[in-house]
Amino acid sequence: MRSPGGALLRASIALALVAGCADGGPPPAPAHVSIDVRGTPEQRRAAGAGLYAKYCALCHAESATGYAADHAPSLVSRTFLESASNDFLARSIRNGRPATAMAGYGTSRGGPLDEDDIAAILEFLRWPGPTAVPTPRTAVHGDAIRGEAVFSRACQPCHGTREQRGEFVHLGNSELLDTATDAFLRHAIVNGRPGTPMPSFAASLDDRAIADVVAFVRGPAASSGSSSAARASRSAVDIPTDLPIIINPNGARPSFTLREDRFVPADQVKAALDAGQRLVVLDARAPSDWLDSHIPGSLPAPYYDLTKLDVVPKDGTFIVAYCACPHHASGAVVDELRKRGFKQTAVLDEGILVWKQRGYAVVGTPPADGAAHGAPPATGSPRPRDL
Repeated sequence: MRSPGGALLRASIALALVAGCADGGPPPAPAHVSIDVRGTPEQRRAAGAGLYAKYCALCHAESATGYAADHAPSLVSRTFLESASNDFLARSIRNGRPATAMAGYGTSRGGPLDEDDIAAILEFLRWPGPTAVPTPRTAVHGDAIRGEAVFSRACQPCHGTREQRGEFVHLGNSELLDTATDAFLRHAIVNGRPGTPMPSFAASLDDRAIADVVAFVRGPAASSGSSSAARASRSAVDIPTDLPIIINPNGARPSFTLREDRFVPADQVKAALDAGQRLVVLDARAPSDWLDSHIPGSLPAPYYDLTKLDVVPKDGTFIVAYCACPHHASGAVVDELRKRGFKQTAVLDEGILVWKQRGYAVVGTPPADGAAHGAPPATGSPRPRDL
């Protein structure tokens, strides 16, 4: 079994390869890592470590053991890596989990990572851990009606319902179900995720009950490959280059009451926009999420590319950053703004998932099957990104 300490050592060594330093500290985030697919595994792994540090570590931790932010899951738990195929991992990175905080990072979704980049990240995650164990594509035959009762008792407290995310991975997300096999789901239930809050149920559920849970999770819409295919391919170039920076440039300055001198309630931001007040609103997520849906007038300013802040005028206009975490990516943007001397800044407290839950306006082109991805949490902060 891989220990969290071993994963941390693995990550530190790989990061040191990129940084060229002896202490294993994380490298500065590069604008882009050039990857030679003909390079050695060590070279590809080093490139993958740099990409991981730039795009993934914010939530999944530098060690890839997860839970650095918003319960983002471990990517190096032994039972996860041995049951997740490279196709599963690549699709998860490429397409994300729509309607959650896990963006689609593939260039085909409007994100920053091409297929070589994604392959390099997989090299990093796989080293030196277990390779994927082939799992059958055949369905697990269970009774969904019986499975619902077991799921409600054993799984719902952490995972929520089919329609409503819980604290941890949302098992009703159609992108997850489109990517995961029944055998992958069964493996997770039987073996758990060592080193994470996900226990093994091998001792508490018999084979029939586990099959029933898988049948219930799979639900009426079995995996068909349609989820990803339904989405139009696009790229970051679909983002206009002439977006206005200031919303309501002739409006009055808003008067916000910040929590902890950092967080502004969504209701106050909504009221300011309705009143035509002057604001800059920054979307700190990957541009693929901005393309799907964003607050009207907001600018894409992803947490991993802080050069996008260079266009923001330093004229006293209040700046609000938001993400889906709901605080971490937007917090990185606000931290950078304050470092640059911007005083009138705040993080949108509840994040965009709660913004949308409350029925506040968004614009964009959501995934064609977006309605099937589950509603945001009913109360409180939005739940974690799913993998």
